[in-house]
Amino acid sequence: MKVHSWTGLILGFALTAIGILSLIFFGSFAGLIPMLIGFGLVYLNWRGGRAGLVVFGHICIVLGCFLVTWGVYLLPYSRPILLHIIARPLFWGLISIFGGICANYHGFCNCVRKQNKTID
Repeated sequence: MKVHSWTGLILGFALTAIGILSLIFFGSFAGLIPMLIGFGLVYLNWRGGRAGLVVFGHICIVLGCFLVTWGVYLLPYSRPILLHIIARPLFWGLISIFGGICANYHGFCNCVRKQNKTID
């Protein structure tokens, strides 16, 4: 199989490694989030095409819902300062959900379909 993007593949392996190391050394299940996004990036850049984008989009949406729920539970402990807004899971959950929706829509876009048909 052909690698579609070396940058995305390396980033995916790095996120997977960070997630696994976080699970091992800190014992925190928060390490599952970068690990699963890393798996999705590796799959996307290894497989490519529509299937890779749709799988990556669904992984982002599921993890985004988890992060939003976690962020809502942390709201009573957060202060309304910029650091707490950007560093808490609610913000990243919304980014992940909307990025996953974008990846899913792009997976069914004509530009990806035409790209797959023109590969020799």
